[in-house]
Amino acid sequence: MKLLLHPGYFLNIANFVAIAKNDICWEISGNYQKQTYRNRCYIATDIGRHLLNIPIQHVGGKLGRQKYKDVKVDNFYPWQRQHWRTLETAYRTSPFFEFYEDDLVGLYHTEHTYLLDFNLKCIEAICDCLQIPMPEERTMEYEKQPEDFIDGRILINAKVNPPMVQQPYVQVFDDRNPFIENLSILDLLFNEGTNALSYLKQHHIDLSHA
Repeated sequence: MKLLLHPGYFLNIANFVAIAKNDICWEISGNYQKQTYRNRCYIATDIGRHLLNIPIQHVGGKLGRQKYKDVKVDNFYPWQRQHWRTLETAYRTSPFFEFYEDDLVGLYHTEHTYLLDFNLKCIEAICDCLQIPMPEERTMEYEKQPEDFIDGRILINAKVNPPMVQQPYVQVFDDRNPFIENLSILDLLFNEGTNALSYLKQHHIDLSHA
């Protein structure tokens, strides 16, 4: 049975454990919700956990609730340049930043209208780096309690700790900060490189009570 996940901005390690070990269907039919990994990710900097947030165009009044697939990125603010500069500052000294740099930098030089489209491009780029297939199946309509899928949509919630015990790996600033769990997949990729997929497959996500 396939696992149902929300696409997000350079999804965290828990989501990529699920992607690496399951057949995935992307939930694209539900409403957009705030405080989720749809438009944010967390990386490690010299001062600890750091948020990268994609600004979106908010709608008001009766249009206050939007379908995820209809949410537009606010490109008036130069967030792409800021995000890439932050990634460079945080990971330039990591073992594999230069190895993957050319595969990822183009995402920050191409303007996207819709958040969902950009997120799927980010996931596709990571799948290419991990050398795994990009999941292509997408939902046609929203189901509150899906019958044909395992429901992993809770993993998009930034306020919920993932049901996973994560093993530490070497992070760039581990001489200044303790290990930071469940960061963006970028942190694992830049630090572990070609070992990242093996690392993901060693972990287990328990969605039995999700």
